[in-house]
Amino acid sequence: MEKIKDILNHRILVLDGAMGTMVQSYDLKESDFRGEEFKDHHSDLIGNNDILSLTRPDIVNDIHTAYLDAGADLIETNTFNSTSISQADYNMEDIVYRLNYSSAKIAVQAAKRFTKKDPEKPRFVCGAIGPTNKTASMSPDVSSPEYRNIDFDELVVAYEEQAKGLMDGGVDILLVETVFDTLNCKAALFAIQSLFNKRGDSIPIMVSGTITDASGRVLSGQTVEAFWYSIRHVELLAVGLNCALGAEQIRPYVDSLSKIADTNILVYPNAGLPNEFGGYDETPEQMSSYLKEFSDANLVNIIGGCCGTSPDHIHEFSIAVDGKNPRQIPITDSFTKLSGLEPLVIRPDTNFVNIGERTNVTGSLRFKRLIKEDQFDEALSVALQQVNNGAQIIDINMDEGLLDSENAMVRYLRLIASEPNISRVPIMIDSSKWDIIEAGLKNIQGKGIVNSISLKEGKDEFLRQALLIRQYGAAVVVMAFDEDGQADTFERKVEICSRAYEILTKEAGIRDEDIIFDPNIFAVATGIEEHNQYGKAFIDASKEIKKLMPLVHVSGGVSNLSFSFRGNDSVRESMHSCFLYHAIQNGMDMGIVNAGQLTVYDDIDTELRDAIEDVLFDKSKNATDKLVELAEKYRGVKKEQKEDSEWRDLSIEKRLAYSLVEGLDKYIEEDTEIARRSLDKPIEVIEGPLMDGMNKVGDLFGAGKMFLPQVVKSARVMKKAVAYLIPFIEKEKQEKGLEDISNGTIVLATVKGDVHDIGKNIVGVVLSCNGYTIIDLGVMVHSDKILSKAKEVNADIIGLSGLITPSLDEMVHVASEMKRLDFKIPLLIGGATTSKKHTAVKIEEMYPSNVFHVTDASRCVGVAAKLLNEEHKPDFIDTSVKEYEAIRNTFYENKKDVRLISIDQARERKPILDHNPFKPINMGVHCVDEIPIAILKEYIDWTPFFHAWEFKGIYPSILDDPEKGIEATKVYNDALDLLENIIKSSSLKAKAVFGLFPARTENEQVHILDQDIAFEFPRQMLDKGNGPNYSLSDYVSADGNDFLGMFAVTAGHGLESLVEQFELDNDDYNAIMVKVIADRFAEAAAEWLHEKVRKEHWGYAKNEVLTTDDLLKEKYIGIRPAPGYPACPDHKEKDKIWKLLSVSDNIGVELTESRAMYPAASVCGWYFSHPKAKYFSVLKNEKIT
Repeated sequence: MEKIKDILNHRILVLDGAMGTMVQSYDLKESDFRGEEFKDHHSDLIGNNDILSLTRPDIVNDIHTAYLDAGADLIETNTFNSTSISQADYNMEDIVYRLNYSSAKIAVQAAKRFTKKDPEKPRFVCGAIGPTNKTASMSPDVSSPEYRNIDFDELVVAYEEQAKGLMDGGVDILLVETVFDTLNCKAALFAIQSLFNKRGDSIPIMVSGTITDASGRVLSGQTVEAFWYSIRHVELLAVGLNCALGAEQIRPYVDSLSKIADTNILVYPNAGLPNEFGGYDETPEQMSSYLKEFSDANLVNIIGGCCGTSPDHIHEFSIAVDGKNPRQIPITDSFTKLSGLEPLVIRPDTNFVNIGERTNVTGSLRFKRLIKEDQFDEALSVALQQVNNGAQIIDINMDEGLLDSENAMVRYLRLIASEPNISRVPIMIDSSKWDIIEAGLKNIQGKGIVNSISLKEGKDEFLRQALLIRQYGAAVVVMAFDEDGQADTFERKVEICSRAYEILTKEAGIRDEDIIFDPNIFAVATGIEEHNQYGKAFIDASKEIKKLMPLVHVSGGVSNLSFSFRGNDSVRESMHSCFLYHAIQNGMDMGIVNAGQLTVYDDIDTELRDAIEDVLFDKSKNATDKLVELAEKYRGVKKEQKEDSEWRDLSIEKRLAYSLVEGLDKYIEEDTEIARRSLDKPIEVIEGPLMDGMNKVGDLFGAGKMFLPQVVKSARVMKKAVAYLIPFIEKEKQEKGLEDISNGTIVLATVKGDVHDIGKNIVGVVLSCNGYTIIDLGVMVHSDKILSKAKEVNADIIGLSGLITPSLDEMVHVASEMKRLDFKIPLLIGGATTSKKHTAVKIEEMYPSNVFHVTDASRCVGVAAKLLNEEHKPDFIDTSVKEYEAIRNTFYENKKDVRLISIDQARERKPILDHNPFKPINMGVHCVDEIPIAILKEYIDWTPFFHAWEFKGIYPSILDDPEKGIEATKVYNDALDLLENIIKSSSLKAKAVFGLFPARTENEQVHILDQDIAFEFPRQMLDKGNGPNYSLSDYVSADGNDFLGMFAVTAGHGLESLVEQFELDNDDYNAIMVKVIADRFAEAAAEWLHEKVRKEHWGYAKNEVLTTDDLLKEKYIGIRPAPGYPACPDHKEKDKIWKLLSVSDNIGVELTESRAMYPAASVCGWYFSHPKAKYFSVLKNEKIT
């Protein structure tokens, strides 16, 4: 194991090619397969290639030798079908051990010969373990989805027999390959681990999955990520992909696997896709060029070939990767990684993980009835409802005295496997009986959770079950229950969980992040005095458990809490919400909850909420009585909404044009219907009066006589008219086959990791108004989806948008992929952080002559028109290329003149500052559950609002601008109207969390004392002569007596529903408007909070008296920089803010993988109180030569 690991650290190894392809080249007959030993066998044996190891070992040896001569470092045994399951097709089950043993011996002897010849290039043998011809996750009978033609136990027996023969024959590695059903693979891994345990020794294991088509999933439905998370419980030498796809098609999935797998990556694709005769045409040279690119891109550690490949292919592969550096294995985060058909990664900033509870016969009367009445198909709808209501995991329990619980569990899990909308989420197998738990584990292909085990029966049984759970590859819920009973006090809960943790991590080898403690949620308000502490005990224990064991999770069955109020759903839901609100803040990060029945904490009537919290925290002796008395008073409330509008005049053509230009929609459908009746075809309404009106809009916009908000309003009216006509057009299309008319197809997307889309949406509206077909893929879109969609729709242009700085790197990646995949279409770049300089220096070089930076929506139409006009396109591209080349040359020349100094010199030149720290009045973390939106209105900086609508100017003077003033005033008034509606309806919620901590500076780090967290603040490295080289750390004292603040605010809660409603109404104008306003509210909330902190919580500026204008001009003491600012450009620093402030739990704002904040209308940063603190830039710290 260590020898091959060491070799893999230094070079890329080459695996052999196809055995079957080579066997076919010998044109063997039935007699070759029978040989002398099986000449009288009663079944045909031709096609059973594995038996050739017994009847024609010379051929098998020759094939191994040919691959070794070609340069293979690893060869596979001729055992792809050498299980009793596969050999049953030939009635040869009884010789399986011999097949594997003999095949291993042939391969091992061949490898030894070559190693002896050249000890510097040792050769290794992989024992090939194929998938069998049966599947444990899928039914072969579509009419009976719960039927299986094989089960987990049968697979384990077969795989163990095969592995034993291979190991006895001397193989170096076991290779579980061509995995199309992950449950089969898990059975193979289980069998191998069982064999290792029996033998007392082990050898390395590799696993290779098979992506069957462009869906990017294995045949049983899992994504690449879900597949990896399902098998990573086993220590693997390598994981990879093979078969089904050629190298070109398999690359995106190898790329994905390479980023997440903390082991070596293996890939051996087919020689292209099969031709119409089932053969493979990709030449060794073609295939090796792809695999060479894999190695250049640092994606692989082992390469080889599958179907259609030969020794000639392997020879070319060996040349292609000779001297290439292998992929470096990444260090991955210790996050909980679960899977159904899709992955679920529980990160530190993940909000509370909701476990659906209604698929539990002990907790749902309806589900129990359906199961008992054998209505399993209808019972599936219960699971689907849970997932649709937001359950990220579903808990399944069949423990009922009159049920055959084990069979019910197996049947239900198998039915779920046939429903991808349910099985996409991980499964929690819930039972008090180990036999049922184990039966469940044998029927889930993903990485699920066992609920639960405990120390109730003593340490030995607990350890036995834990070891098996690890072998099955599941996470585990551990109840606070030991030999002395269930823990009902704070002390007992912590004591039992701590003891279990030691056993699980040190003796069972279970990862910390795969442990979930359930410290027992018991019913409160029962009238029994001993129960009064139950709520507080759980909450306090959760906090202590997370403190002692920070990577574990804390969960519980929330519905237990309100058992005393059965039948009063309103009170029960409020109790659950109150409990979760406090428990989550104290460490509970998972829970079994009815996902469709939770009340928003802030929406609970104050009187009821106070009474519940008195019970939860046992604040008074009469708390229970008070809650019982109040309980009957609370029932649901319904709300109504109304609309209003006006306007009407002129001839039908002029009425339509006027409506479009003025953005008035009251009578648009009525007028459209009149126009439809007056014309021969419904499409003529669009091509005639509607397009005439939009052309007028476009002309006015292009001439600067209309502004962007008006264009968006016009688009809203146009969309409503088109939506009305679509049914008529579709009907006529069916009758006459009409074609769509378009100026071109443009795919737009906000890149992976970024959730901001205001600018993209505006561009989409403007382009669609000008006759382009827009395919808007939304936000956080992966490069492969962008490019595959562009190919699918034969796009003419791709447009990328992004707001945060990491998006720039993703744009570079998309451009490089477009070049690699030989795209020829233009790529448009836009967004707040983009620039013509960055496009020229970083992006255009990756995709030459085809990248164009677009500054705003008003320019995008002209750019698109020129790029799609064959007459104007060459000149436009030539001009752009020359401009970008000049920008690059200037950039590089300027960089050469930049003089950077060493870090030691920079530290010597740091500013000399006096430090007189002011101790905050209110230390620690503080939440503001709701900031009144009406108050924030006074803190809004309106200038960026107008910039978002592409009005250049400063508020309020822009309202008096002779050219823009009238329309700027209109959009401003529209904003004020919408703002007032938001305030009245409370449809947007603003929340905040901030913290003030003792801190100490050490060079460019600010350490948060007692928290084991340090923020990194780069120092300026530019030679500034006599000028100081700043770091934000300079504003905090090194003496350990100073303080640092940090904050996160959001005004994004409720935004999605508002946007969705406007979009349903085809109202792009207000859909964009509300996003812009939410952004302004978020910035206003940051300003409001900073003032509060300065004056009241930190208190260093308690006598500050500033006007709103003074605040917006930053005339106060101190600064509040944010990650991504020029002084602190690294967005990864957000992770530390999120951890210290528990941002996700406290205000419901999460970070994407690129650290964009979601909801997007959110702001975060630090508070520095030093009177000399100011903003600066460290962006010139890199010198380019």
